[in-house]
Amino acid sequence: MTTAVIVAAGRGTRMGPGIDKLFLEVAGHPVVAHTWRRFDRHPMVDHVCVVVRPGMERDFAELGRQLDLRKPHTLVPGGAERQDSVWNGLAAVPPDTRWVAIQDGARPCTTDETITRCLRAANASGAAVAAQRAVDTIKEADDRGRVARHLDRARLWTVQTPQCFAVSVLRKALETARERGILVTDDTAACGLIGAPVDLVECPDPNPKVTVPSDLGWIALWL
Repeated sequence: MTTAVIVAAGRGTRMGPGIDKLFLEVAGHPVVAHTWRRFDRHPMVDHVCVVVRPGMERDFAELGRQLDLRKPHTLVPGGAERQDSVWNGLAAVPPDTRWVAIQDGARPCTTDETITRCLRAANASGAAVAAQRAVDTIKEADDRGRVARHLDRARLWTVQTPQCFAVSVLRKALETARERGILVTDDTAACGLIGAPVDLVECPDPNPKVTVPSDLGWIALWL
């Protein structure tokens, strides 16, 4: 069984005060509605777990009723940090779940092809992440905001979601991060703590995340 865990518990502070980016309308629906429906309709996904900010449960429940969903779903309260929200979602997946796909709620353009390729790669190796090759020249800065090191972009990738795992791999990785008090910005970083390999799955299509207001026009175009 495969469960999609949609992380929708963040506050989106870069969008501006008092703005919930997940419920901003784009292409006729809230941002998170597009994300939820993509996984609800994907043939390899059996269950959807949506991790929401405490106090938003009613809003998400109402949204779920409006979306004509096909798959069973669970709403789970999020935690203080992203990895805490993922941990809560992982704890709430159905007990027969063997594979999980962790997805940003604010990343609504992920294609069926990308989801499929990531899940298949994870099925083969235990962990896989959607990613794109770096196309810009990237520099490392020092404390004064000056170039400190020149990086070889041929070896650099930007990672996105979905990030797909065998449940046993992700649970062990997050347990290790929690035990060591380490804060990770994505789940594949936790895999590095236990030496678990993660396959990079090249994403052929734009897979943007809503972060700032100017993202909405670009995302509307792709949707």
